[in-house]
Amino acid sequence: QVHLVESGGGLVQAGGSLRLSCAASGSAFIINTMGWYRQAPGKQRELVARITSGGNTNYADSVKGRFTISRDNAKNTVYLQMNSLEPEDTAVYYCHADWRTITDYVYHAVWGQGTLITVSS
Repeated sequence: QVHLVESGGGLVQAGGSLRLSCAASGSAFIINTMGWYRQAPGKQRELVARITSGGNTNYADSVKGRFTISRDNAKNTVYLQMNSLEPEDTAVYYCHADWRTITDYVYHAVWGQGTLITVSS
């Protein structure tokens, strides 16, 4: 089983920056794609950014040019650098990963507990 632990949320003023981290823990596992999703009050959860084990990335249009996703495969950790934050970025941010054990090729999805980011105007 794999668990994700997120850190780095909080309150920030519009125009400010925050960095989220998400570390995966477990035993004998391999992670493929890692990513960040967010859910604002009254809205559906949406993709923010994701990155494959090979470093390929994709972003939501709303965050392109402001957010950067990266990962450290050796540490099984993914990061989200968020710059020029806007009040519309206020949401609970969830880390996500697709993982498998080293003995089979069936991928499983796992979510972090979520971290709240509030951007004040």
